Amino acid sequence: MSLLRSGTLERPYDELAERAARLAGGLAALGARPGDRVALVLHNEARFVEASIGIGVAGCAPVPINSRWTGREVAHVLADSGSRIVVVHSDLVAVAEAAAPDATIVEVVPPDEVVEALALDATAARATGRHVEYEALVAEGVPPAEPVTTAPMSIIYTSGTTGTPKGVLRDATPPESAQAIAGLVLEGLAFAPGMRTLIPAPLYHTAPNVHALFAVRMGCELTVMAKFDPERLLALVEAHRIEHIQMVPTMFTRLLALPEATRARYDLSSLRSVVHAAAPCPVEVKRAMIDWWGPIVHEYYGGTEVGLVVVTDTAAWLEHPGTVGRPVADGAVRIVGSDGRDLGPGETGEIFLRPPSFWPDFTYLNRPEQRAAIGLDDFVSLGDAGHLDADGYLHITDRIKDMIISGGVNVYPAEIEACLLGLDGVVDVAVFGIPDADWGEAIAAHLQLAPGAAVDEDAVRAHVRRELAGYKVPRVVVFEDLPRQDTGKLFKRRLAERYAGP
Repeated sequence: MSLLRSGTLERPYDELAERAARLAGGLAALGARPGDRVALVLHNEARFVEASIGIGVAGCAPVPINSRWTGREVAHVLADSGSRIVVVHSDLVAVAEAAAPDATIVEVVPPDEVVEALALDATAARATGRHVEYEALVAEGVPPAEPVTTAPMSIIYTSGTTGTPKGVLRDATPPESAQAIAGLVLEGLAFAPGMRTLIPAPLYHTAPNVHALFAVRMGCELTVMAKFDPERLLALVEAHRIEHIQMVPTMFTRLLALPEATRARYDLSSLRSVVHAAAPCPVEVKRAMIDWWGPIVHEYYGGTEVGLVVVTDTAAWLEHPGTVGRPVADGAVRIVGSDGRDLGPGETGEIFLRPPSFWPDFTYLNRPEQRAAIGLDDFVSLGDAGHLDADGYLHITDRIKDMIISGGVNVYPAEIEACLLGLDGVVDVAVFGIPDADWGEAIAAHLQLAPGAAVDEDAVRAHVRRELAGYKVPRVVVFEDLPRQDTGKLFKRRLAERYAGP
């Protein structure tokens, strides 16, 4: 039976569809109209998926927001997207209220598994009584007489080196392209209709979000974890005979760190495919996962903007260790040098991707000039550097932009730098990623202080923690005079080289 599972809840898809339709009616009663945007500030649980579907039934676009963001970060996305309705867990209501005092808030009481997994304060997780409650809205909602057949796609926010999140707004998908897009997603995510699939990553990120909605559409049995926990993941695979998982490399390292006796305790024979992306995976880590789980490890490369462009399976990876794959369908990759010329095999340059022709084009909401800035003909750069080998397989070697990927999550130095420049006594700052065996990269902040300034590492971390999400707090803090070029540009590479391995 096709169902959505989270914690002890198992919701059959016919019940899910009915509840989503009732939610759509409830949102309409609150003033939502086709074409509107409805924000989601939720932890991982069944109602994240259900609400996303219901918003679409209402003809609106879901706007997933990172549940770890602070009021300032949430406020930007709500204002930029024009979201006037926010669906939010009770423990995050205060964040939404501060971010958008005039918004209509639909409050979702967190289920027990979320409270337990995230160690939420029991009092904070209760209904505040200040807003309409989600379950009441579903119970009282009247499904629309004529549901929208082609709802807008989700608007997911991603950032650039400016550090300000940008909403990716896709063109409408022609009906004749829908089947090809579905096939691309299934190929890239390495799963098939009817599979039993597991999502251990936050649903506010693009890949897990797409994965969840396509899994429902394809009749897969979908299990959502409230929070990734390595042994818990193994237990779920065994208990529910999971066949497919989408992951990030940090999860691999956490799994490999489990004691051998723990790893051997669980029956993982049901697994048929595992796919990963979001950050470079060290060759030794991926090889260890293949040795453990077998030749079922797939990988893809792309982004929120362009979708899935490059994929590889285990066999191709073993022949080309370190590759992220080759383009799918009629997608293409160009490697471009700093002089603008196309480079040949083995030459490293900026990676430009052209998604398959049936993939919808995009712009950045309210920022078409930033969309134009990353384009080259009909190709798009995500800011990475790499090369193609002699067989046309893509290898990523560096990032052109300053983005840090820590645990599969994008962190943008400019945002943290701007935050730290607001701390009394700080006159200059450089934030960049440094190698980390567990997270892939950790955040380092080098600060130049005004003479006599009384700022220490604790003050720096406390300031960032007050202003931004916890995962943006620097792991390493150094105080020094910062090197700059005559033009004023920081020599960040010179600073980062201190942390490079042999």
